[in-house]
Amino acid sequence: MMATITKLETQKRDKERVSVYMDGEFAFGLTAVAAAGLRTGQELGEADIAALQNKEQLEKAKRSALDLINRRPRSTEEIAQHLRRKEMPEAVVEQVIARLTEVELLNDAAFAAYWIEQREAFKPRSRLALGQELRQKGISRSIIDGALQNFDESAAAEQAARKQAGRWSHLTEQEFRDKLGSYLQRRGFSYEVVREAIEITWREVGEV
Repeated sequence: MMATITKLETQKRDKERVSVYMDGEFAFGLTAVAAAGLRTGQELGEADIAALQNKEQLEKAKRSALDLINRRPRSTEEIAQHLRRKEMPEAVVEQVIARLTEVELLNDAAFAAYWIEQREAFKPRSRLALGQELRQKGISRSIIDGALQNFDESAAAEQAARKQAGRWSHLTEQEFRDKLGSYLQRRGFSYEVVREAIEITWREVGEV
């Protein structure tokens, strides 16, 4: 059964959406992208309408994914989970992932490098802790291993220690060591790395 488009109207509340009227009555709304190519007088069958609605859903999913990516880089799995929570069909999720990967807006290797860089700058973690965080983001072991290939565990521990040392510089040496040791261990650093970082940081505190 065919129906004829009798009016295409930009919605007043959302200029990026178009109301489609068929045979004189409102039929459905579409994003401007999904509605591109439609014209008044055009006849549509059920298959045509289903294809338009699929295009609409794909556009919504893509926009939702881009909104998330614009806040900060995301892993492929983060975007997939986000779209599934929006109850998008798996076929739509796969299409969005494929398109965003194609245009380099999704790249798990680049994301892993970004994540490690941000942690090193603001919240230093051990190699183990970083690996666990990236696995939780859905990053594969091979990509994690590559991203952490040149990671300097000792330097990260020292940086983490220096960020906290000022808070405890008024304490006795033993209290300082206990506090800083516990802090670094919670961030996944090994006993030897923690011990070395404490020694270096305590000397620096004493020189201030």
